[in-house]
Amino acid sequence: MNILGISAFYHDSAACLVQDGKIIAAAQEERFTRKKHDLSFPRNAIDYCLKEAEITPPDLDYIAFYDKPFLKFERILETYLTYAPAGIRSFIKAMPLWVKQKLWLKDFITSELGYTGKILFPEHHESHAASAFFPSPFQEAAFITLDGVGEWTTTSYGIGRNNEVQILAELHFPHSLGLLYSAFTYYTGFKVNSGEYKMMGLAPYGEPKYKDLILSELLDLKEDGSFRLNMKYFDYGAGLTMTNRRFEELFGGPPRSPEAPLTQRIMDIARSAQEVTEEIMLRVARQVYKETGQQNLCLAGGVALNCVGNSRILREGPFERIWIQPAAGDAGGALGAALLVWYQYLNNARKTDGLRDSQQGSFLGPEFDGAYIRNFLESRKIPYTELGDGDLLDKTIELIEQQKVIGWFQGRMEFGPRALGNRSIIGDARSPQMQELINLKIKFRESFRPFAPSVLLEKASDFFEIDRESPYMLLVAPVRRELCRALTEEEKNRHGLEKLKVVRSSLPAVTHVDYSARLQTVSREDNPLYHLLISKFHEKYGCPVIINTSFNVRGEPIVCTPEEAFLCFMRTNMDYLVLGNFLLDKEQQKPLEGDIDWAAEFALD
Repeated sequence: MNILGISAFYHDSAACLVQDGKIIAAAQEERFTRKKHDLSFPRNAIDYCLKEAEITPPDLDYIAFYDKPFLKFERILETYLTYAPAGIRSFIKAMPLWVKQKLWLKDFITSELGYTGKILFPEHHESHAASAFFPSPFQEAAFITLDGVGEWTTTSYGIGRNNEVQILAELHFPHSLGLLYSAFTYYTGFKVNSGEYKMMGLAPYGEPKYKDLILSELLDLKEDGSFRLNMKYFDYGAGLTMTNRRFEELFGGPPRSPEAPLTQRIMDIARSAQEVTEEIMLRVARQVYKETGQQNLCLAGGVALNCVGNSRILREGPFERIWIQPAAGDAGGALGAALLVWYQYLNNARKTDGLRDSQQGSFLGPEFDGAYIRNFLESRKIPYTELGDGDLLDKTIELIEQQKVIGWFQGRMEFGPRALGNRSIIGDARSPQMQELINLKIKFRESFRPFAPSVLLEKASDFFEIDRESPYMLLVAPVRRELCRALTEEEKNRHGLEKLKVVRSSLPAVTHVDYSARLQTVSREDNPLYHLLISKFHEKYGCPVIINTSFNVRGEPIVCTPEEAFLCFMRTNMDYLVLGNFLLDKEQQKPLEGDIDWAAEFALD
């Protein structure tokens, strides 16, 4: 039984192939087109999924699209009528794609793929709920989905039992936690639907000075987590921007332009918006626990990528265990839609062991074997050294210890926004200079952005205040107090980005200014090679933690192929590249002919 799940036309289009209930393949379209957050029909991702399953479109039994286009169109029309004539420019901009393509999605899919079978359209938040619960390790759990908006729904909760998800309550557009957060993302100068995690990373540099103002003016928040936004401050209902003039007057000026300096005021606004978001997430979680009585919680939707909010639910909420879909945003809707057909529509049995999820470490993307990589290197006369597994790992840990920055390309590409050890840039977490070095000279991105530590699962609690796994980088935890250093009075009194220059722990490259870390626990079961690499580093140098950041530069998707990895390596100040068992030294490489200067292209103050 072959089921293809598709998400498309908003952001992060993706495809997923489920075969007899098992997730065979899943990937975002951006990884193939190289357009970040690509929203187009995921033809390349579909082709990959079919190839991985060794089938063609006629072999598919069902296709599931992750939302209901007609219901979404109804919401858009009703919204424009509500705000008319104010939204006429936005209306004119949006309508052609709906009239030409989105409303005729069944015919479009049929003609694009040459598929004549059944196409199903679950609701958007139903797809999110399915992506949260069905791959989870729980046989029964509560779920919460939070995002910008699907058709009408912006937040939902319910119960997953065995092979069924049941939504119990919803919050509807325009009252949306995701859109509230995106409004502040826009206002602080970051890109909506891609820069939200930047604002989350910026928040600890500020103080929550505007929190009370947000709660008193922008929304009416109830004890159960439900709320109504004061729409007189927002323009997203039918306009072309997220906020309006009244919002600007309330917060003391226009939105920050994307490359303008980050002022203390902007940092304080980011912190305030983050704390309000966390408060809403906590209230919703407590209400869901009260109504469902479940001990386990599953999360999905774009807001579930807010790892600080997730961690507060885990630490301060009533649930014993939580599981978060690693592709929590719209990409994960493709996976949820496919699993919803298998379990709920076709009524197939579902059985878990209560311990391991079925996401397979989220390593669901393309893989390139040694023969492919060797042919690529030989055909382009690229100097390399081929090493056996043991020698490769020994050499790599030596390079990490020598403060080298290494591109690490192995196995299947990750599904979701995080690199989890197969398409990663790695380095020494003990280095005080490494965060700034990788941010400015490798990634060409803002210096304030923290790096994630990859830590051996069995050693995680020795270094971080966490008592469970965090395989998908969706939880934060404080660095253990005994690893932190006391600050001088001068260091304590630093403000804004000056806080960045303070060494706070024995793992300074992964310790954020609030002493937290967005950690990835690495298990032998999920990624044996990466686990062995860190284990060897621990054995030789006494540290089971390394830096892990995604293998890409600012503005580009994570690399998919060896060719893309090599280009990224050559266009940055990375020292070494590991492609499978092949080691490339930057000093041995010839410069790329006619290539752009990426450092100048992404020059940052």
